[in-house]
Amino acid sequence: MKQRGFTLIELIIVIVILGILAVTAAPKFIDIQSDAKASTLQGVKASLQTGAQLVYAKSAIAGEQKIGNGTGAAADSQVVVNNVTIETDFGYPDAELMTTAMLNGFVDLAATDWTLTVGAASATTPAVGAFGISPGTATYDYSSDTCHVIYVEAANADTPPVVSVVDTGC
Repeated sequence: MKQRGFTLIELIIVIVILGILAVTAAPKFIDIQSDAKASTLQGVKASLQTGAQLVYAKSAIAGEQKIGNGTGAAADSQVVVNNVTIETDFGYPDAELMTTAMLNGFVDLAATDWTLTVGAASATTPAVGAFGISPGTATYDYSSDTCHVIYVEAANADTPPVVSVVDTGC
């Protein structure tokens, strides 16, 4: 009975094939951080939508769901959620008047994990009538950075706010 093992060439070929597979497959498994950020942004979007509906329900109970503030105007209507006064526009949270304290009143986001940027007439911020939430506490440029959530306030009494996620650059 003759015993035969692997030749050195066969072992080298197997090692090379495994190396090629590792180089092509490993980045798909290693890039979990960007997937986690993108998934977290989806969670923030859902929290904003749910929180905005809670604020709207409280506004409807108070009979303030039809009151609009106008762009940049002082608050005409407000509700209290979790002992925090939330300025509203057509019953939903008002983006122009949003603060971190108000945001945390209807959405539980840790200020150390997220940055709130209220829209302004600037190329690097969300548009007027919107606010953005970006991961981390660094200065964020909404014109070029692509890992954020945007909340656009209700345009009128018949239109709810729009919450969108941009996660292509996470």
